[in-house]
Amino acid sequence: MRHAEPVAFVRLPGGEDPTWDWRTGPLSSITYTDSETSVVCAMASVPKGARVQGPLIAFEIAGPLDFSTVGVLSGLLEPLAKQGISILALSTYDTDWILIGAEHADEAMATWKRDGNTAAPARLSGGPS
Repeated sequence: MRHAEPVAFVRLPGGEDPTWDWRTGPLSSITYTDSETSVVCAMASVPKGARVQGPLIAFEIAGPLDFSTVGVLSGLLEPLAKQGISILALSTYDTDWILIGAEHADEAMATWKRDGNTAAPARLSGGPS
């Protein structure tokens, strides 16, 4: 499913918590490492001055996906790599997400359709949610 609301990928210093309401948008996620805190949230909620990548379009792979399922992401990502389309992949317990720069989202959909990717038509819809 292609989500209409753009999301952002924000970098904060290690151990720092976001000071804004980041639990917004079709997908929100926070990841802590020793060297950084990464936040995915609605682009509209990111404060000015934040170190951000985006706007990104979120594509949700229909789930739930069983942990034994193999090759779903590689089948979707390989054609994009051949086109030079950069992505950010995230997983939740039940499904996978592909985040693509808004300027390349239509091209990604066209690539999946043109290549007859067996996973894309069954797992992604062409229109906004």
